[in-house]
Amino acid sequence: MTRTAILVDGGFYRKRANFLWGPKSAGERAQELQEYCLAHLKEKDGNESRHLYRVFYYDCAPLKNKSVYHPLTRQNVQLDKSDTFTWSNAFLEELKRRRKFALRLGQLSSIAAYTLNPDTTKRLFAGSLALSDVQEKDFTFTIQQKGVDMRIGLDIASLAYKKQVDQIILISGDSDFVPAAKLARREGIDFLLDPMWANIRPELFEHIDGLHSPKFPSSKKAQQAEPVK
Repeated sequence: MTRTAILVDGGFYRKRANFLWGPKSAGERAQELQEYCLAHLKEKDGNESRHLYRVFYYDCAPLKNKSVYHPLTRQNVQLDKSDTFTWSNAFLEELKRRRKFALRLGQLSSIAAYTLNPDTTKRLFAGSLALSDVQEKDFTFTIQQKGVDMRIGLDIASLAYKKQVDQIILISGDSDFVPAAKLARREGIDFLLDPMWANIRPELFEHIDGLHSPKFPSSKKAQQAEPVK
């Protein structure tokens, strides 16, 4: 039996799941994530069954007591009074109650801003969109995570050095995992990447032992090749 740890890049999963299966309540998204991880276990690793060691979920708690200026409305948006803040807290609380789920939370940067979407910016400078026609939907809230990639790397190293698992499945589309993946492979760990049907950069293949997204109820969008950014 293959001892398997599943590591989930939360920011990537939430964005990708929303693209594939649409918006859901916090409880529904948490249940979906659990079922998605278990779908990996239902598939055999060669002739061996997989046994779940633990699901590690990496994300950041939403910011409290923080307001961000919106250049279109010219008002400060209080983040902890938004629907996103409420949803994010409820989602994390749901995951805490799930069996064999371990949360690894980093921090969000205090620097945040509303920025124009690239397509909107392009249309503005091309003259195909007037400044007076810009709407709130043309803006994206941007903020950086701190400490998430480090926690993923540390857990991969710990699992590998302590021989706690035989296999690591990382649900992510980021390339920052490469140094940790190389270490795990040197320690004899089977390292699989699950980008949730998105394309990955060709050079990443040399740093993993396999690329696989499980059989899981999905929309037709799951079969659309979408590059990982």
